[in-house]
Amino acid sequence: MIHLYCGNGKGKTTAAMGLTLRAAGRGERVVIAQFLKGADSGERYALAKLPQVELLPLPEQVKFTFQMDEQERLEASRRCRALLDEARERAKDCFLLVLDEACAAVNSGLLPLEELLDCLDNLTCEIVLTGRDPAPQLLERADYITQMEPLRHPYQRGITARKGIEW
Repeated sequence: MIHLYCGNGKGKTTAAMGLTLRAAGRGERVVIAQFLKGADSGERYALAKLPQVELLPLPEQVKFTFQMDEQERLEASRRCRALLDEARERAKDCFLLVLDEACAAVNSGLLPLEELLDCLDNLTCEIVLTGRDPAPQLLERADYITQMEPLRHPYQRGITARKGIEW
């Protein structure tokens, strides 16, 4: 089945990593591909210690898409497409595939929606997608849809992301 964690609130990636822990705790193999993110996150450091979890490699730092010049966008697009291809290959014998921020990669034009849909339509494992503003085709395919909406967030008071909480 396909799980979709979307919305403007905090918790999409955290929910995906929670499901990863649940599956790994049951001895199931999990593959995680994270789009438009760098490798410096608390979740990755913890999950890297679990033998059932395979984290696909990421660059140390990634610019926000609005900060990228044309050459950087081309490279980011190449990286997103290669990451999806690798995730597809690695997911052939896993229980759960997490495609974190796949919606953002599609929305920013760095990952063609058709390639993501083809992946969803041709894998037999559980798949988690995260990100804001999922395309209608993703909403149609999802078996689970959870929308995260912020009621209050410290960012609204000028408090920036905190290590161990937001990353």
